[in-house]
Amino acid sequence: MYPSAGGPAARSKEDNVLSIQAEAAGAALPQAALMAVAHNTAKSDALLATILTTLDEDKAEDIVQIDLRGKTEIGDYMVICSGRSTRQVTAIAEKLAQKVKDDYGRTSKMEGKETGDWVLIDTGDVIVHVFRPEVREFYALEKMWMDGGELTSPSQN
Repeated sequence: MYPSAGGPAARSKEDNVLSIQAEAAGAALPQAALMAVAHNTAKSDALLATILTTLDEDKAEDIVQIDLRGKTEIGDYMVICSGRSTRQVTAIAEKLAQKVKDDYGRTSKMEGKETGDWVLIDTGDVIVHVFRPEVREFYALEKMWMDGGELTSPSQN
């Protein structure tokens, strides 16, 4: 008697092949995940550097960056800065969103541009808040998100 194509011997061989493939895939996943995390961190660090440079060039004041990694999934960093007037706050936000689009191909989500008191720019990995000084003082986001030593300004880096 000949074994059929779908018989026990064929199924056993197929199960062995599948389990070997599953073991190999399982062993590769942690390494691939680590490589993906390192790549994403490098991308968010580059994006952060671009944002900080752009804010500085646009005369944003009191620029502060907060490391969010390990605290929340909303982003890797938060940047908080001030503009002297509603017009400057809006201009800083618009120029930053355009710079991120030009350099990274990312369309940023923006809230609050109409009033110009507080504009939030969500670039994906970096969340940017541009305030008028009075509004920034009232909401005090730095105090809410800071945890000891990770609050830094670009001049400290």
